[in-house]
Amino acid sequence: MRVEGKAVLALDQGTTSSRAMIFDLEGRVLASAQQELHQIYPQPGWVEHDPEEIWSTQLATARQALATSGLAAQEIAAVGVTNQRETILLWDRESGEALGNAIVWQCRRTAPRCDALREEGWEPRIQKKTGLPLDPYFSASKLEWLLRERPRAQTLIKQGRLLAGTVDSFLIWRLTGGKAHCTDYSNASRTMLFNLCSLDWDEELLQLFGVPREVLPRLCPSSYPFGKLDPCWLGTDLPITGVAGDQQAALFGQACFQPGEAKNTYGTGCFLLMNTGAVPVPSTHGLLSTVAWGIGGEVRYALEGSVFIAGAAVQWLRDGLGLIKQSSEIGRLAEESGDNGGVYFVPALTGLGAPFWDPYARGLLIGLTRATQPAHIARATEEAICCQTRAVLEAMEEDAGISLPKLKVDGGATSDSFLLQLQADLLGVPVERSRISETTAWGAAALAGLEMGLWDLPHLTALSQVQHTYQPKMTEEAREQIYRNWRRAAERSLGWAR
Repeated sequence: MRVEGKAVLALDQGTTSSRAMIFDLEGRVLASAQQELHQIYPQPGWVEHDPEEIWSTQLATARQALATSGLAAQEIAAVGVTNQRETILLWDRESGEALGNAIVWQCRRTAPRCDALREEGWEPRIQKKTGLPLDPYFSASKLEWLLRERPRAQTLIKQGRLLAGTVDSFLIWRLTGGKAHCTDYSNASRTMLFNLCSLDWDEELLQLFGVPREVLPRLCPSSYPFGKLDPCWLGTDLPITGVAGDQQAALFGQACFQPGEAKNTYGTGCFLLMNTGAVPVPSTHGLLSTVAWGIGGEVRYALEGSVFIAGAAVQWLRDGLGLIKQSSEIGRLAEESGDNGGVYFVPALTGLGAPFWDPYARGLLIGLTRATQPAHIARATEEAICCQTRAVLEAMEEDAGISLPKLKVDGGATSDSFLLQLQADLLGVPVERSRISETTAWGAAALAGLEMGLWDLPHLTALSQVQHTYQPKMTEEAREQIYRNWRRAAERSLGWAR
């Protein structure tokens, strides 16, 4: 398909905000709009989002970005969608009304159910089929809970009216006026219901979690004609032609098209992905094998390490402790201290992800003395983000059998130069910051434009540029001491809430 168009609209529905960005054909940002998304905590360890707020904030930012750009809607060639993954919700096919709140990827309410399945011996089989460990992080046990606990769910199933999906599916459904119920391979691969080899919903796992196949979305490649917007939203029926989970979209946006290329995105969580090519690579170090994207008849896979709390730790310093007034202050405060004062922070506020995979780990701040200052805690928080990344990277290098010569980075926290220098120091390899900080949105736009013939892969590679490279400066002795002590602290946090 080849079309004329001046720009691509990317809808980036994240955990803490909804964003819309418009990119021109050179990858430059023409307009951007963002609205915060409220977090709902019904019980300790439970996290929810209001689906109507997801929808209203995403639509409002799309309209605002379009208005700010000065473009007419008809000048937008395509729409790309990227989203927080694993978050799951139910809605009524006829009314479009959601059945209660969405359960967010951070939510740990189904940890006991996952424990029970593990004791029954299901984990090796699930991991072989899906590439994922048996954990409440993924959608399957959340969906099972929703189907059991939402009062109208079973009635609507009998009436053929119930739909279930991740956030991308819900947005596509709303955007197309209820004409398209679909998802892409990358999002499906995060549900723990998707078979990596057959590229289909796995019948055995559907039965295990009690999920009727008919409520799930149709499976599609990531660059594909998913449907067209109802003209009532933006004034014309723009095509949706790119969809990917946020971290896979960032991998694509960083032009990591070759096996062995890797990136880390610093957002609410911290996500390191490596392109492993046309074959999924099983992990023996607590990493995930996942679909990176599907384009045409080809699928690319990735290894992923997920850190649950990264930017959210900074938000906790701001909102929970009142240590800073704005998140942007963290780097300056951390730099003031000169060192961590012997303080180490394990931000296991919702358990620990790779390579630990312990939903019962809890946050730990250790090494406090009468001399501890707010700057030490700020420094320990920045170091924790970097040490978690290193733990994942080391596991990834072992599984893939290669050593990364550099790390590409993106996400909101990359505006913190102190953090990126600290990351290079604690890894001992160069860290490259992308020209486009929000490569998640750019990746969705790139996938959409690819389907419409606006770009090809060589062109997208050429558009990928490095804004700044951070070279490691810390001595090896200092680097290893910080990391070794942080690992000691992490070990002490494990199993606390069991």
